[in-house]
Amino acid sequence: MKRWFLVLMTVLGLFSLSGCGYNQFQSLDEKVKSSWSEVLNQYQRRADLVPNIVATVQGEANFERDTLTRVIEARSKATSIQATPELINDPEAFNKFQQAQGELSSALSRLMVVAEQYPQLKANQAFRDLRVTLEGTENRITVARNDYIQSVQEYNVLARQFPTNLTAMIFGYKAKPNFTVSNEAEISRPPTVNFDNQSQPQPQRQ
Repeated sequence: MKRWFLVLMTVLGLFSLSGCGYNQFQSLDEKVKSSWSEVLNQYQRRADLVPNIVATVQGEANFERDTLTRVIEARSKATSIQATPELINDPEAFNKFQQAQGELSSALSRLMVVAEQYPQLKANQAFRDLRVTLEGTENRITVARNDYIQSVQEYNVLARQFPTNLTAMIFGYKAKPNFTVSNEAEISRPPTVNFDNQSQPQPQRQ
């Protein structure tokens, strides 16, 4: 009798977990991980472009030093953060990663604006090809980020709403960090073009 009672309780428990979102948590967690991997792939794609962009821009005489240095330093900072799958479960580390990528976005945006002031650079086919590739990569980053944001929103709603929040409490499913626009002001700030800096920076080895 006791044995059958345990079996019955186990079956009821399984049905209860299914009804309280346990399977949904598994599905959405995998969806978040998959979308995060795509975000990382696109950020890495952009980081790989930077050395070629820097090398091409340095070939232009008298290109503004500060703008180029900012790109080099921003890439170094962004690639120094170990972007692991576990990052999406650590809000503090996630925020640092987001800030670093935002700084690189800002630095690259400024470089492209400054490059408009150099006719020979604009006419350089290699630079034009790199610029098109960068623009395409930025678009892919936007798409990947949006997919991640949507996935995390779905997961976090499940973790917070009743009764699935009870399942989240029992199994330790915490809300995941999401992208914000905390660095929007920095990204949208107009670049300062300074043609007084004549020396060229040396690229850092990564």
